[in-house]
Amino acid sequence: MSRKFLLAAAGVIMAGAMAVAQADVTLFGHIDTSIDATDQDGGNDDINFNCTTCSIGVKGGEDLGNGLKAVFKLDWQYDTIKRWKGDEGKSFTDRDQWLGLAGRFGQVRVGTISTLYKSHGARLDPLYRTALQGRDRGLQSNLHRGAGEEGEGRAESTARYDTPSWNGLKAGFHYTLDTTEDDGEDDNPYGVGLSYEHGGILVFADYITNDTGGDDSAWKVGGKYTLNNLALMAQYEKDQGLINSRVPDSDGDGADLWQLGASFTMGNSMLYFGYGNGSSGSGSDDPDNTDNSDYFAWTLAGVHHMSKRTSIYAGFSEIDCDDPDNDVCDKVGDKGGEDDKCSLGMQHTF
Repeated sequence: MSRKFLLAAAGVIMAGAMAVAQADVTLFGHIDTSIDATDQDGGNDDINFNCTTCSIGVKGGEDLGNGLKAVFKLDWQYDTIKRWKGDEGKSFTDRDQWLGLAGRFGQVRVGTISTLYKSHGARLDPLYRTALQGRDRGLQSNLHRGAGEEGEGRAESTARYDTPSWNGLKAGFHYTLDTTEDDGEDDNPYGVGLSYEHGGILVFADYITNDTGGDDSAWKVGGKYTLNNLALMAQYEKDQGLINSRVPDSDGDGADLWQLGASFTMGNSMLYFGYGNGSSGSGSDDPDNTDNSDYFAWTLAGVHHMSKRTSIYAGFSEIDCDDPDNDVCDKVGDKGGEDDKCSLGMQHTF
């Protein structure tokens, strides 16, 4: 199975390279390798090499005339550190893979596509796709990661429409068809998003639901302001059941979280600090239940760009958990505690 996949992937890449004369095709990739030291109260203390969302793919399009263009993207994630282990621990998994049309009307795509909820959140994280990215360190919710048909960050079996930019104002909508036949549900998740960008200002608002009825949605607002070398960013996520739905043995809503961040650029180097606060959300439907505990998270890191494509980074991140009853704190002991991580990494894109 592994060999067949590798051969298929190689075939697609080679075919893409051969089609350059007929269409606009680009080979692209992302490699991030880090050494990470973790210290978890009641959990694991270890030092490991890791590859964070490393990927390779092809993308491009074909001019169809009259302002219309066919567009596509095929992207795979792999691991430079781990070896193949049969069907477990596979090095290759699917990422965004879609086909669509683009023109003066905007862009329509069908396939496996990142949601607007996830895409907007990624723009607030200078450490996105590194070992210290906010979605892994308590600054952003689980709606910014994973793949599936229940509101995950990468939506499968999905159609997404993005409008053109109207003087910096853009909107988007995605709709997912439920293809799981044995889950007893006929829900079709969807989401909408709105953003405005002009000069150093970026603001956005998003809503997403898995359409199961009851506690099944979430919304957020956020933005970023850049003035010369200083950038300030903030985001607030309101859980109406969807964030908490992927926490084991939890129901209801209340897993709200917010983040604040600032970065300062000096030449080719950047210093970043991010702070977040979240709630487990458990027991939120019962005002007498005191198990709705908070966690606090912060990250301090520096990034140095050696070129436009290669950078190195180092930083420290801490998550302080009142209890482990949420997906952010599930690696610490039964009574809660701290999850500390120190990372040194290198990143290259092409």
